[in-house]
Amino acid sequence: MSTPRAPRTSEQLSQTDIDRLMLGTPPEQPVIQHRGTPDVQVYDFRRPHRVSRDRLRTLEAMYGRLVKSLEGWLMGRVRGVVDLHLVSVEQISFGEYVLSLPASCNSFILDIKDQGGDDAVGEQAVVDIGRELAFFLVDRLFGGGSDSTILDRALTPIERLAVRVVAERIMSLVHEIWEDHIELDLNLTGFESIPEIIQAAAREAPVLVTNIDASFAGTSSLISVCLPLSVLEKFFVQGTSSKAMQHVARRELPGQRVVTENALRRTRIEVAARLPEFRLSMRDIAGLTAGSMLSTGIPVDTNVQLLVGDQPRFTSAPGRVGRKLAVRVLDTLSAAPLPATLDE
Repeated sequence: MSTPRAPRTSEQLSQTDIDRLMLGTPPEQPVIQHRGTPDVQVYDFRRPHRVSRDRLRTLEAMYGRLVKSLEGWLMGRVRGVVDLHLVSVEQISFGEYVLSLPASCNSFILDIKDQGGDDAVGEQAVVDIGRELAFFLVDRLFGGGSDSTILDRALTPIERLAVRVVAERIMSLVHEIWEDHIELDLNLTGFESIPEIIQAAAREAPVLVTNIDASFAGTSSLISVCLPLSVLEKFFVQGTSSKAMQHVARRELPGQRVVTENALRRTRIEVAARLPEFRLSMRDIAGLTAGSMLSTGIPVDTNVQLLVGDQPRFTSAPGRVGRKLAVRVLDTLSAAPLPATLDE
């Protein structure tokens, strides 16, 4: 028969506890007091959140460039003020994205080809253009006035073709901002006006959604770009992009700067001195022959401009060095701005 084990110090009862046991009263239980509400965060092991703070800052900078480029392009097309603002870049499920779309949407479906380069289509992306912006674009692109008519209906096939131009521009800008990280082969292949019909991904699949607010003609609308996270896996796994790694590998070697400067100094570029403009009558121009002398009316001590390439860079004075004509640099001119070009 085993002898009873002696209680440990932590298990020994006080006289008060023994008295309560003898009287049939259970000992008091210790009261555990919590200091504030415990910090509990929900974590989905099937769809883990992959957008860290560092990655989010990178994504916001990338899509910020897209917003600025698209804003300038749109104002050139509609010949009016269109103010675009990046609202958010977030990871949600595709089902949540579909629920966020209006009942009558303007969603263009983009096929993303496999990275192997074959013709098989892998994943799909979605570019949705809000109803207000879509009808505003239709009015402006077809020559309408500043007051657009917003209709509560889906786009007709002809109107869809006009808005498709904007969706294709967004598609090319998405490819441009991602090309330093992932090569996205995008192709616009479809259009849907009912959110429930969109089958770009499984409802529980995680996607990266970018929301852009568009303000124009006293109203506002929303542009959204939805990309599946499965094709962006490389961006979230790698520490840096492949092109960034190549840039680090091409870091300037010791002595390379001296070689580059010497090569630059040996480069030859055309330099010309230009006299001030003067006018001639057509009669004088018609009478010009070899050896003719022109009276310009310009004083002999007038300064001339010195052009480097096609840009005036210096003010100089004409002179002579021995038997050769020369100019003496007097002052520096600021580079003339390049002429603005219109992208029609």
